[in-house]
Amino acid sequence: MKTAPPSTLLPMEAESVEEIPTGPGWQYEPKWDGFRCLVIREGEIVELQSKSGKPLGRYFPEIEAAVRGIGAKRFVLDGEIAVPVRGHFQFDELLQRIHPAESRIRKLAAEHPAVLIVFDLLADGKDKELRRRPLAERRLRLESFAKRFLRANKSIRLSPATTSLGVAQRWFRGAGGNLDGVIAKRLDSPYRPGERSPAVLKIKPAKTADCVVGGFRYLSRNEHVVGSLLLGLYDDDGLLHHVGFTSSLKAAERVRLTAQLEELRKPPGFTGKAPGGPSRWSTKRSSEWEPLAPKLVVEVGYDQFSAGRFRHGTALIRWRPDKAPRQCTMAQVQRRSGADVRLLGM
Repeated sequence: MKTAPPSTLLPMEAESVEEIPTGPGWQYEPKWDGFRCLVIREGEIVELQSKSGKPLGRYFPEIEAAVRGIGAKRFVLDGEIAVPVRGHFQFDELLQRIHPAESRIRKLAAEHPAVLIVFDLLADGKDKELRRRPLAERRLRLESFAKRFLRANKSIRLSPATTSLGVAQRWFRGAGGNLDGVIAKRLDSPYRPGERSPAVLKIKPAKTADCVVGGFRYLSRNEHVVGSLLLGLYDDDGLLHHVGFTSSLKAAERVRLTAQLEELRKPPGFTGKAPGGPSRWSTKRSSEWEPLAPKLVVEVGYDQFSAGRFRHGTALIRWRPDKAPRQCTMAQVQRRSGADVRLLGM
């Protein structure tokens, strides 16, 4: 099987803004929560490329096979790989695919096949430089390409797009559950590889959660001031699970907090999943933490919650002395069922 040499083409990226832009000249699309992927085909050579330029084909063999099944032999598509499970996309299923064992990847692909959601056409057999054309023209060419080559392909789906602000606002209201937000693109803009451009904007809903401070870590072994707060949420059985951390503390606040937290030290801290458990990222340093009595509550802002954890570090918004720790439950971060899969005709 032929594979392509590494490509120098990098995807065009979006700037973050807080509100959906209005006025003429904008196209809106759902923001999918997956792995960005450029698909490059030149005859029998197929490359699936990540946002950072690394090959993805070995991790998603079903997508590579689907691309090889397309009747067109020369094209470049921009899209997102996602894994649907029981009606919505699961990011942690994507993470599991990045595995060294081919047998493991094949097993996961058979259990939960991925889909490629395409939203731009950068080259085809007629025009190798479509990226220089405005988005309005590229979208029409993409829709024609999808109608001709993707209609029977269950693994590759055309992302919906609209110029209706009302439709975009409905998608945005559904975000925070299955959709990750809305993307707004200028219809007159060419495709600028590797650039973060104001012609492409991403709008994501603000998400917050009230969490119990179940423990903390010192800044370092030699510096006994608090470095990060360890966050917990209660499940339906009343167990407090470690779900992430926040380290967005000011220097003066760290000194003041340290004495307060040290007075609250009391094991076990977390009665469910605890910090420092075995994982590929664990180190001796990351397993060192101080348990606290479940007395303190903080409100944090977060990006995504999956596989029982905040995907990235959170931002401390405020302390919540008015909130009872037992009110800090997993229900705050549970993903709502949504129409993301149905938007793709699945």
